[in-house]
Amino acid sequence: MRFMMSLPASVEAQETFVPTRELVTAMRKYSDDMRKAGVLLLAEGLYPSSKATRIKMSGRTREFTDGPFTEAKEMIAGFWLIQVKSREEALEWASRCPLAEGEIVEIRPVFENTDFPPELRSKSAA
Repeated sequence: MRFMMSLPASVEAQETFVPTRELVTAMRKYSDDMRKAGVLLLAEGLYPSSKATRIKMSGRTREFTDGPFTEAKEMIAGFWLIQVKSREEALEWASRCPLAEGEIVEIRPVFENTDFPPELRSKSAA
């Protein structure tokens, strides 16, 4: 089972956030621990929405809007993609995340090919 663990943060917090050496070191160790355990597939931090562009689809028309997106309450600041045996194992890894008091980690299962009806499954997916 694959899960995405994401770090939601307010747009304002993302724009002003400056990580400490301690936090960067702790996050790297956390990711290394997951890598050594064989569960980490991908881990990335994201730039704030001031560096982002949204594309609104309308028929053949595409409308591009550059950030920041101040109307958004929260956006994803970073994520880990993990592969584990169960939801409980994913929750255990998420609970070890070295965030400050009050910070949030959101965990979501990733759709697998087998989650779709047989007629909609990709033939190339394993």
